Amino acid sequence: MSLLPHLILYLTLFTVAVTGETLRPRFYRETCPEAESIVRREMKKAMIKEARSVASVMRFQFHDCFVNGCDASLLLDDTPNMLGEKLSLSNIDSLRSFEVVDDIKEALEKACPATVSCADIVIMAARDAVALTGGPDWEVKLGRRDSLTASQKDSDDIMPSPRANATFLIDLFERFNLSVKDMVALSGSHSIGQGRCFSIMFRLYNQSGSGKPDPALEPSYRKKLDKLCPLGGDENVTGDLDATPQVFDNQYFKDLVSGRGFLNSDQTLYTNRVTREYVKMFSEDQGEFFRAFEEGMVKLGDLQSGRPEMDWQGQKLVEHLMQILLVISGVVAVVVGYATESFRTMMLIYAGGVVLTTLVTVPNWPFYNLHPLKWLDPSEAEKYPKPEVVVVASKKKVSKK
Repeated sequence: MSLLPHLILYLTLFTVAVTGETLRPRFYRETCPEAESIVRREMKKAMIKEARSVASVMRFQFHDCFVNGCDASLLLDDTPNMLGEKLSLSNIDSLRSFEVVDDIKEALEKACPATVSCADIVIMAARDAVALTGGPDWEVKLGRRDSLTASQKDSDDIMPSPRANATFLIDLFERFNLSVKDMVALSGSHSIGQGRCFSIMFRLYNQSGSGKPDPALEPSYRKKLDKLCPLGGDENVTGDLDATPQVFDNQYFKDLVSGRGFLNSDQTLYTNRVTREYVKMFSEDQGEFFRAFEEGMVKLGDLQSGRPEMDWQGQKLVEHLMQILLVISGVVAVVVGYATESFRTMMLIYAGGVVLTTLVTVPNWPFYNLHPLKWLDPSEAEKYPKPEVVVVASKKKVSKK
């Protein structure tokens, strides 16, 4: 009878070695117990210095995780052999407040040198940005590793433009196993912060190439935007994304219902019949919006650097198959090993299960590529002006784990 606990212990340890480390709450409880409080303290400092900065930092999670997983590749500067993501079309002159992450990393390095990854900093800081501006607070899963490479091309290909409509966004989020409800809720990140005139000029003066403004714009709001962003004016001027840009609430959705969405990609959430029901729901029930936003952010944070040759749903299937096959192999191995009172038999059976799991999950089988990402048509993008790439002074590099 004393053999069974030993069989289970050895099997558990072997399974952990095979499957590797997974994300989990309080990952730094032993190695850096003050990590989350340090991040929140630094985010409070940043918000006091400039209220808009926390909204800017929150967006890092979106722009990082969608491009090859949550790995902090967004923070890497260009090198002679690598074009980073900071100057990609969706990030240049748009993402800002990188210095906030620098300050957080510096504070963490003083407390716990070479311990907390920048990828986890982005996740914690995004959560804190929401909580500190009146939104929900949730427990984050940590344990990510930082990437040593970045890809400007992947960022250009994946990240949607301000012209994107709800149909495109639904398709994009679905490829990452995020539902329509997740997509609408996560769009509520625009409850705080500002956007540039550059992002809405086509809406004001040439929607869909018509030479006219977007008819979905509420007239008085359109006049306000016309004044803020005149034709031929400075397109780097910024406007509020909703009526309460420093408070995380459901005002964003109320504005969409009234035709006062700043970005085209926002307003189409209400004009599209598939997403409209969620916009209405969140505009009427802030608690439901908060719950859905929390769930969506956790799912987004689960996107990991994985198998670039597989689509994201294929990678998710691999994870599920690996877990199922290893559990089945483990159960069979324990039962047979216990029945025969043979540790060697148990390990041989389990080793066979590991080999089977490897054969099923490692090769890039066709059924792992049934949902390829559909990118924006390059010819369509060429119809619209792109931001001019300029040479900027190199920022302080964020030290990596």
